[in-house]
Amino acid sequence: MDKTANSILKSVRKLVGSDEYFDTDLIIHINTTFSKLTQMGIGPEEGFSIEDDKAEWDEFTEDDEMLNMVKSYMVLQVKLLFDITTASSYLVETMKQQCAELEWRMNSYCDYNKED
Repeated sequence: MDKTANSILKSVRKLVGSDEYFDTDLIIHINTTFSKLTQMGIGPEEGFSIEDDKAEWDEFTEDDEMLNMVKSYMVLQVKLLFDITTASSYLVETMKQQCAELEWRMNSYCDYNKED
């Protein structure tokens, strides 16, 4: 697998269109989003955070189906936190709606799987 695709920071950096200069900013926003995911019951119970580009997606969740939603949610959340000034109000609203839908789907998925 491509190391960029598995590294949390590198993949988020690529998808938000940033470069290494803004890694500190991105790490802060990534960790904020991990805190939100933990509050939703997604990922390790003790929480999760990154410090650099060495942390990988499979360290957060081993559930491949959930992982795809987590990756999309992470990118949308980081985009909203990182640089919203260049986005149109329509785009911002669309990203917020996508986040809300992913939150609902992840919560539903977790609720369904906890009952098993």
